[in-house]
Amino acid sequence: SWAVADAISRVLQNSEELHSWRRRLLSACMKGLVAMYSSWKDESKQEVERSVLLRLEGLLCEVEEVDPDDWCSLVKTGLKYRYRDEAFLKVLNVAIQLLYKKESSLSQ
Repeated sequence: SWAVADAISRVLQNSEELHSWRRRLLSACMKGLVAMYSSWKDESKQEVERSVLLRLEGLLCEVEEVDPDDWCSLVKTGLKYRYRDEAFLKVLNVAIQLLYKKESSLSQ
């Protein structure tokens, strides 16, 4: 459940710390997915993965920047274990579009 994360986001709604909080949450989502993909190779926990993927997609649209190490790890592990997973590939495509547009830090 995302109740705690959503509550913190609401508290920080109009503060300067909101962007920093979203970046940390984005990093946690990516690290969590890497851990899930590495340990649940059989895709048995798809509902949990889908929830994290949806949150990741939303955070990517808000933050539009990621830690390069987190990104590399997510892409490598995701493609290794979920290369046929439509939900993963959809979020990966969205992420690539966002992160590699001209003004993005990763496209440098």
